[in-house]
Amino acid sequence: MATSSIPATLAVQIRDSEKDFVVESVTYEVEGKSFEGLLVRAAGVTGLRPGLVMVPNWLGLNRDAAENAAQVAGERYVVLVADVYGKETRPANTEEAQELTEQLRAGDRSLLRKRAQGAVDFLRTRAAELTINTEQLGAVGFCFGGCTILELARSGSDLKGFVSFHGSLDTPQPADAQNIKAPVLVLHGADDPIVPQAQVDAFITEMKATKADWQFVTYGGAVHSFTSPQANVPGFAEYHPVAAERAYKAMDDFFTEVFGR
Repeated sequence: MATSSIPATLAVQIRDSEKDFVVESVTYEVEGKSFEGLLVRAAGVTGLRPGLVMVPNWLGLNRDAAENAAQVAGERYVVLVADVYGKETRPANTEEAQELTEQLRAGDRSLLRKRAQGAVDFLRTRAAELTINTEQLGAVGFCFGGCTILELARSGSDLKGFVSFHGSLDTPQPADAQNIKAPVLVLHGADDPIVPQAQVDAFITEMKATKADWQFVTYGGAVHSFTSPQANVPGFAEYHPVAAERAYKAMDDFFTEVFGR
């Protein structure tokens, strides 16, 4: 397992301008186990803002996750990057990450749901200090994080909205979709080899069996990890800047709508 050095301030390119973001390491507990997340927010921005819990891809908390959180945050949101592995567990490579995610995806996924909810609960505890509007809380996830966010929605978590970026869609408990309390937005690459059409069809069938408010947006020519500049496996996991920009805009439009209700 690896450790990562994440600076307290990041300069990140956001929509054609470089902005500084404050990154704060935070520790919280879920059922007696310690987890370490990252609070990411634009420097110098004042006033009440919505809060988002973000679950990163399967590599967990590292500099890439912090920069991704800054992309999500912009000047609009405060983002808590959630830890679902535990404070002492940081995968050093994709093989370790796959082993960890397989453990959490096995069975009924109740542990994965609890750990995601633990991050939500922690963000609520810091809301006043961070000038977060507790009436405007949502969740986003990328790849494995997208799977996690959908499980959080299926658990009945009391948030305003859930967004999955190129996440897997399968679940061993599709009937739990009846518990979804808030709108769901799925942003998907049309050519994603990790999420085959059969999985897409099953997810749509799952959603149609509920009264949930859901959207499924497909981006032509995009594969897995299309929002990640580090993704560079052609035809498998590859950055698609046009689809990425459209997906982030779709996320912003979605939260503008659901937070305004």
